[in-house]
Amino acid sequence: MNGAELPLADWDNFYMIIGSSAGALTGLQFVVMTLIAGARGVAKSTRVIDTFATPTIVHFCAALVVSAVLAAPWHRLFGPAIALGCCAVAGIVYTAIVIRRARRQTVYRPVLEDWIWHAALPLFAYAALLIAAGSLPRYSASSLFAIAAITMLILFVGIHNAWDGVVYIAVELLPSADREGEPHEPNETDPG
Repeated sequence: MNGAELPLADWDNFYMIIGSSAGALTGLQFVVMTLIAGARGVAKSTRVIDTFATPTIVHFCAALVVSAVLAAPWHRLFGPAIALGCCAVAGIVYTAIVIRRARRQTVYRPVLEDWIWHAALPLFAYAALLIAAGSLPRYSASSLFAIAAITMLILFVGIHNAWDGVVYIAVELLPSADREGEPHEPNETDPG
């Protein structure tokens, strides 16, 4: 297959949108973390941040990397297949680390929804990316559609987890003075 026959050019607009969105959302996550760090009364734990906030950035960056890889001017599909395969393996390993961290941290007890969005879906997405990357040189059209769907899933996982974290902090952790005069009532998920 020569460069003129590669189907990657047909995906330029898609990956421009996904990559831009992932980059913008990464920047917004930094702003949110800065605001949270300045909030009074929010318990700060690097274990919780490593478990629930950092993976969100990693997922946004993974979507950005996939977009960059598939927007590059490759001459053969073997190169992007290798790059995407490496990204997928890194995602699988990182998700395993996140699962271990979620089990070890003691500030917040994850519920089923947390396990789905922070463990199962990312693990599925990165494993599917590994399979799609492996089949890219041989089955380019179907693999590219699969990679597009997987990239969207990774981006949506990041969006969901970012929103979930912000809502949890706003509703459960911010002291009453920071929540428009509402009284702060401790509940079972409060760390202290």
